[in-house]
Amino acid sequence: MIGLISTTAAGTVARDRLAAAWPGRTRVYEGPVGEAVRSAFAECEQLVCFLATGAVVRLLAPLLGDKAADPGVVCVDEGGRFAVSLVGGHGGGANELARSVGDLLGAEPVVTTATDAVGLAGLDTLGLPYEGSVATVSRALLDGEPVALEAELAWPLPPLPVSPWGACTIRLTDRDVVPGEREVLLRPPSLVVGVGASKGAPVEEVLGLIEGALREAGLSPKSVAELATVDAKAKEPGLVAAAGRLGVPLVTYSAGELAAVEVPNPSEAPLAAVGTPSVAEAAALVRGGELLVPKAKSQGRPAMATCAVVRRPGRGRLAVVGLGPGARDLLTPRAAAELRRASVLVGLDQYVDQIRDLLRPGTRVLESGLGAEEERARTAVAQAREGHAVALIGSGDAGVYAMASPALAEASDDIDVVGVPGVTAALAAGAVLGAPLGHDHVSISLSDLHTPWEVIERRVRAAAEADIVVTFYNPRSRGRDWQLPKALAILAGHREPTTPVGVVRNASRPDESSRVTTLAELDPATVDMMTVVTVGNTATRIVAGRMVTPRGYRWQESAQERTQEGAQ
Repeated sequence: MIGLISTTAAGTVARDRLAAAWPGRTRVYEGPVGEAVRSAFAECEQLVCFLATGAVVRLLAPLLGDKAADPGVVCVDEGGRFAVSLVGGHGGGANELARSVGDLLGAEPVVTTATDAVGLAGLDTLGLPYEGSVATVSRALLDGEPVALEAELAWPLPPLPVSPWGACTIRLTDRDVVPGEREVLLRPPSLVVGVGASKGAPVEEVLGLIEGALREAGLSPKSVAELATVDAKAKEPGLVAAAGRLGVPLVTYSAGELAAVEVPNPSEAPLAAVGTPSVAEAAALVRGGELLVPKAKSQGRPAMATCAVVRRPGRGRLAVVGLGPGARDLLTPRAAAELRRASVLVGLDQYVDQIRDLLRPGTRVLESGLGAEEERARTAVAQAREGHAVALIGSGDAGVYAMASPALAEASDDIDVVGVPGVTAALAAGAVLGAPLGHDHVSISLSDLHTPWEVIERRVRAAAEADIVVTFYNPRSRGRDWQLPKALAILAGHREPTTPVGVVRNASRPDESSRVTTLAELDPATVDMMTVVTVGNTATRIVAGRMVTPRGYRWQESAQERTQEGAQ
């Protein structure tokens, strides 16, 4: 919950805008400001105070305790110009809250946390449990000192400017070890504990078994991702309570799914009770991994619980990101976030240059030139399979004549894939031209490098006969100068010479140019590979110099009816 506190009329207006935009997430605190701040600090995870920072500092001072537990606090000034992350930038989420408040109110977020200021990923913001000297290691990263990364298992971490060696160390491990003096331990959620239990098994017995098994195996409880069991035990109180105390979900599988898993220690007892020869081992192994702790029984008399522990490998992450048509303000926030998250960026060299300034320190860039699309796709998938967080970039929308198709043809289900949509060239050009895509439309690439011309021609002819607006990608190059005239001739066989045609070059970029002409007057020699050509249908009109394709055709039918009536 986010507590909202204001004292002035202007502050109250801004406060109410937040409350209206975030219903269910916010609570307004009225009354004397000191009492309001104290109540909100005790009851909420975050606060937004529409007050001067000095006043908030004085009110908060006696309330501050542990930065890991204190709520994050953001201050917004009287003029609504700035959203200042004041307390709990990382631990309390105030830095992200300041950005969100700024986006909503049109205020500039002010974040002074050192790592955020220079674009470094904070070690305490990676979403992983951590231990050790965060301040010392972060300072070394900020000062450019060599910091070693010791990854004992592959995991898709964000970019970190690390070295093969260094006086400070970041260690990614699920082992139960103590951090050194200049070391940070990151705990990946790599361990799955399979559990079985008799009816009424006490939570203390279940927890004692799990904690003992982890301790004997030298594994950290902070790396436990989930408890897993059979569906029949989904509501067993001891298992539900154990998962709650460990702070992890209780995941269940059907008896049939578990029975299909090969295990080293099957038993007749669970087969008779729940329909599978193994619960603990099978539930831990059902999604793959390395069995670290075979089935163990609790110490009760009789034993009422069993457990097994599996280490699942980290799944690499591939984000296929559309950069839009070129203008920075048409790059979506989600795309920018994925670029900052990726530790490996793969892309065409000229596209990499467009967004290089958005990359965090430590991002490894693998760039190549035109014609290497399939190789880039293979490279991105291979990097993800090694456990990295990868961003594969393409212009426009990555799924439209771009990198998503070859990448997903290479990717199997051993990696996580995220698609990030982008503004396409057709949409950017359409916005420049007016509303040419107001009704059914199709995009066709005239490049016959990968598609036989016979197939392309058949598609153009189908669009012409169906009276669909057509946007041509890759219309003409130095080596391909006959395809566009041929395509236009096919359309001309079904549309009037006066059919509107829009031509946009470098849509959304500084050297953008556009014009609206007709099917008869378009000179193909004025078109190149940086151009998008949109040909209207029989309903498309030019209105005030803009192409407009109406959403419906009733007006056409009415006009035709009037013409017929006049002829009679």
